[in-house]
Amino acid sequence: MEVELLPLSLDDMEEMAGIFNHYVEHSFATYTETPVSMARFEGLMNFTPGYPAFVARDSGGSLAGFGLLRPYSPIPAFDRAAELTCFLAKGYTGRGIGSMILQALESGAVELGIKSIVATVSSLNEGSLRFHRARGFVEQGRLVGIGSRNGRRFDVVYLQKML
Repeated sequence: MEVELLPLSLDDMEEMAGIFNHYVEHSFATYTETPVSMARFEGLMNFTPGYPAFVARDSGGSLAGFGLLRPYSPIPAFDRAAELTCFLAKGYTGRGIGSMILQALESGAVELGIKSIVATVSSLNEGSLRFHRARGFVEQGRLVGIGSRNGRRFDVVYLQKML
C-alpha cells in the first residue's frame, strides 16, 4: 500500500482524534476509558513545535496513522530525550506504516540532537509491546499494577531506544 508521510498540521487533528478514540473504545492502547474531545486530545498529545510529527496518508487521502515526538521532560537535564506517540488507523496495522513513521521520527530526533526515545505502553497492549521491541526498544522498567482500565489492572511498561 502506498502511503505518503506529511508534516502534521492542525487540519489533521480531527482525524487523528478519531483514530485515538477508536483505540479508546476498542483496545488497551490508551489509558483513557472514554472518547476524548478535541481539546482533551490536544492536551494529551502535548504537541511541541520544532519536534518531529508526521501523518501518513494513503493514495486516496485517508489518514492511515500519525506519530510525534515531544520532550520527555521540561527539565533541561533531559533535553536529549523525547517521548514517542504513534497510532495507526484501523486496518492499517501490519503494513510497515508504523515503521515508516518511526524511522522518520528517529531521523528528525537525530537532527535535533536527541539521543534517546522513550515510549510508555500498557502491559495489556501486546501489539504495541511487540512493535517497539521489534524495532530496537528495550524494556527499562515498569510500574506494576499502577493502572486500571475497564476493570483490569495493568502495568506501565517503560521502553527506550538509544539513537
